[in-house]
Amino acid sequence: MPQDWQPVINAFKAVVPDVDFWLLRLVSEETETLCVREGVVQPPSLTHNRGVHITLVDRGGCAYAASSALTREGLRAACEQALQWLEPGRRHPLIEARQLPRPQHSGSYATPVAVPWGEWSLADKLELLQDINRTLRAGDCIVDRQASLSRCETDVMLLSSDGVTIEQTFHHVIPGYTAVANRGSQTQMRSGGGWRSARQGGLEQLADFGFPDGARQVAEEAIALVEAPECPDTTADLLLMPSQMMLQIHESIGHPLELDRILGDERNYAGTSFVTADMFGSYRYGSRLLNVTFDPGVTQEMASYTFDDEGTPAERSHLIREGILLRPLGGATSQARAGMPGVANARASSWNRPAIDRMANLNLEPGDSSFDELVSGIESGVLMDANRSWSIDDSRNKFQFGCELGRLIVDGELRGLLRNPNYRGISATFWRSLAAVGDADSFEVWGTPNCGKGEPNQVIHVGHASPACVFRSVEIFGGA
Repeated sequence: MPQDWQPVINAFKAVVPDVDFWLLRLVSEETETLCVREGVVQPPSLTHNRGVHITLVDRGGCAYAASSALTREGLRAACEQALQWLEPGRRHPLIEARQLPRPQHSGSYATPVAVPWGEWSLADKLELLQDINRTLRAGDCIVDRQASLSRCETDVMLLSSDGVTIEQTFHHVIPGYTAVANRGSQTQMRSGGGWRSARQGGLEQLADFGFPDGARQVAEEAIALVEAPECPDTTADLLLMPSQMMLQIHESIGHPLELDRILGDERNYAGTSFVTADMFGSYRYGSRLLNVTFDPGVTQEMASYTFDDEGTPAERSHLIREGILLRPLGGATSQARAGMPGVANARASSWNRPAIDRMANLNLEPGDSSFDELVSGIESGVLMDANRSWSIDDSRNKFQFGCELGRLIVDGELRGLLRNPNYRGISATFWRSLAAVGDADSFEVWGTPNCGKGEPNQVIHVGHASPACVFRSVEIFGGA
């Protein structure tokens, strides 16, 4: 716990009104970002954001307030604001107040860190980014290159009037680099080193992202893609690498299974879901090879934790087993509303937002096929790697995704590069075409730090891990 939080807690307890139940969530977040672009150090940033979120429950009503004014006066004003909303909450309850979740167990969590951020000096980090920039300049047609390295440290504390205390500390590292190649009217970008992803942990996590070792390959592939043929328009087998499986899982499994979306909460903003409550327990979401878990215990994954932001203990659960849909991504509040089981995934993006149903670590479990077996089992197909573009309809059903790099597969062998590879499908049927799942050797941990949802909007980090996977008879096409 940050040392200066105890005075805040004391001040809150001195002004909190006499209500049936209260919950205080304290959040402190520090983010640092370094970037070198075209060999030029960009302005470093260091931000510190902290505040409290207050929940009051009294005589059948529930209300929230939040404040970054952590003085007694500021906390009193926040409590008074919440009190004003209690009466409307009594008249228009989402669920009965007695059904609202209350933390039952105290506990703690801290991200395991082997190499702390501070173990490398600022000069060392910038020199590493400069080295990557020099490596990315692999040819005259590289017209833009950049490398970045960020960290985010977050402390979250939950206190309840029932005497429960939960403390959690998270350390994230966010690396990546890109190279852009141009020749004439053709421009191609290739990324690597964990670009657009992140992990929990310290600087020891960089090596698993190929940071910095994959920089030359990224630059050379960007150059090669400029000269590569366009991806053909065809219906063929599709081999998706883990970097793209991340998005496929996120958009066409994660979002459709969010229980508040199924209940209609998101229809005004981010849409609904093709999944309905009566599908759970019987609906065939995919082939028998599809096994998807909610797993908050993969320590290096972005959304690992011991408790969610409602104070519910988190544990590994199958959402889809052998292709059959079992349970939604719904926290305790949504579970009470729907009368069905879920998982501990009520999460808030910061101190000034309430917890809502969010993806956390959503993983596709490994199968038993080696990567060579995945390729050899394809007579005609395309391998696609690293997301470039995405589009999906309001019910998270019809989708169209583009990737940075493609490779032609003919008669079980990888052939040359293809540029601008894209594919499209329908979530409700796409996963049933899953024909092969890679083994643990191709299993990779990814995630995204910028999943948006909710009104007011909440941008949050989620984790996804998957092996490479093969899908049969997919509509594939070229074009930027």
